[in-house]
Amino acid sequence: MAKVEITKAELVWPGKYNEDGTLTEVPRVNLPFQVIETVNESRASRETKKNKGEMLFDVYEGKEGDTFEKGWKNKLIWGDNLLVMGSLLGKFAGKIDLIYIDPPFATGADFSFTTEIGEKGVELEKEQSAIEEKAYRDTWGQGMDSYLAMMSCRLSILRDLLSDTGSLYLHVDWHAGHYLKCLLDEVFGQERFRNQVIWWYYDKFPTGGNVLDRQHDFILQYAKSDKYTTNKVMEPRVQPGRPTEVRKKIDGKITRIIDPTTGGTTFVEGTTEKKISDVWRIPLINSMSDERVGYQTQKPETLLERVVAASSQRGDLVADFFCGSGTTLAVAEKLGRRWIGCDLGRWAIHVTRKRLLGIENCKPFEVLNLGKYERQYWQGVTFGKNGKTVTEQALYEYLAFILKLYGAQPVSGMAHLHGKKGKAMIHIGAVDAPVTISEIDVALDECVKCKQPELHILGWEWEMGLYDLMVEAAKKKGVKLRLLQIPREVMEQHAAAKGDVRFFELAYLEAKVEKPKKLTAQVVLKDFVIPNTELIPDEVRSKVKKWSDYIDYWAIDWDFQNDTFMQSWVAYRTRKERKLPLTSDTHMYDRPGRYRILVKVIDIFGNDTSQVFDVEVK
Repeated sequence: MAKVEITKAELVWPGKYNEDGTLTEVPRVNLPFQVIETVNESRASRETKKNKGEMLFDVYEGKEGDTFEKGWKNKLIWGDNLLVMGSLLGKFAGKIDLIYIDPPFATGADFSFTTEIGEKGVELEKEQSAIEEKAYRDTWGQGMDSYLAMMSCRLSILRDLLSDTGSLYLHVDWHAGHYLKCLLDEVFGQERFRNQVIWWYYDKFPTGGNVLDRQHDFILQYAKSDKYTTNKVMEPRVQPGRPTEVRKKIDGKITRIIDPTTGGTTFVEGTTEKKISDVWRIPLINSMSDERVGYQTQKPETLLERVVAASSQRGDLVADFFCGSGTTLAVAEKLGRRWIGCDLGRWAIHVTRKRLLGIENCKPFEVLNLGKYERQYWQGVTFGKNGKTVTEQALYEYLAFILKLYGAQPVSGMAHLHGKKGKAMIHIGAVDAPVTISEIDVALDECVKCKQPELHILGWEWEMGLYDLMVEAAKKKGVKLRLLQIPREVMEQHAAAKGDVRFFELAYLEAKVEKPKKLTAQVVLKDFVIPNTELIPDEVRSKVKKWSDYIDYWAIDWDFQNDTFMQSWVAYRTRKERKLPLTSDTHMYDRPGRYRILVKVIDIFGNDTSQVFDVEVK
């Protein structure tokens, strides 16, 4: 390796420098976002052009203004924050006024959560998914070396996203805080350090052992420039301050003011508040608190209220790229800030969405991901020529890769069948398009022609409403049909190499649309079956009494336009209210006509299933 010129003290780890001694370049990928759901907004309020054709999602164009009045919508993004932040740079470089992040510490609890099942709220401890386990391995797999590499490339992008008046608050503990302080000095400059806040959670139970009880984390604040926003935040005094003499300058001399009624010196009462210091005495979230949502790493809203109040103004843009249970976003919403949140975990996105919906007068927000664009990027990098062009050979390698993960063998000479596993033929959907009814139909016909009794369809996304239609059509043709989801873990090299990838069948959803009155519609859920009940411990599964216990949330778009799901009605379970209605409210249409109704159900693991209905309203 070439000699590295060191001109100042810095942290160095394997991989920080290339073989030629140059600094490793931070990967910055700019991909389009897909808007997969819009919450708390009517379809009529959208001012975007309607998409033509059978599109599952809108593409985020970033044309809205920077205030709610100018059309801004808050954003909740599911995906790898490195790709997400890189894709935000084009629109948001220098635009984010406050960033708070609470990246994973060196514990497995960073991705686990507790979910509740059914009306009785039976608790299920959900371990990290394969993709979250992969993220944990990438973060800590090589100890501090891989952690610093992960954080370094993200911190440099965070700095570029911050506005000139912006601050970064980085929440750390004893595992890596001292290293990250050095790294922040390098990325931002030592002169940009502002505060090291001690969060003293004084009510934590003693841990025992041969070390002192650990009762604090610390939060490092760095500013983008000297123009950073800072506001005075007050807190109650433990005891009121001492009374203070009233003095006034008279004839150039400081003189006590005498009370004419008593003849004594005038005093003012001591204050009951004081400006906060850099030690914040804030308790952990009580286990019975309504605020708790089941995340082991969840932070109290009181903590984030101080951060947001101290370093931003109403209407400013606040971001959290490790948003977890959504505390930062909930606080930003309540304090009148705009926000962007991101997390890798599907369950984190679901919990955050529910949490935001529980806030009175919550502003409209969008749920986005990188979707097919991330998959196209992955396909090009993994199988394409020079990481870009996807040739016929690259497509063959993609199909062979998916078949291998599924435990199947490639077959040749077929137009629509790509492999075989046991007695079943395999068809694999494209990375950048949903599997369609016609696509399954021609694969079924080829199975019939070849006298094959079973067909497995592996897909990334699916045309709405195909489940019942195609299963029944396959039965009539004498073919057993299974529809299986290609999981996002396929794109994670370590997960694929370790065999962590699991293909699950699509969940079965049965619902019925009723028309109780003129120009009305109502949806009734009739049945729901999740395919992965083996993930639930036997003792928990035995307490599940009915199919609806597996449903955590369901919502309806009464006028689906084959683009973004517009949530028009929603019901979900909370810690307080475990009962879930299985019949929607009645929806009144403005005029008669043919409408497409989309029903979305989210199960206890955060997986969503949709069913579409075409209805004639009279």
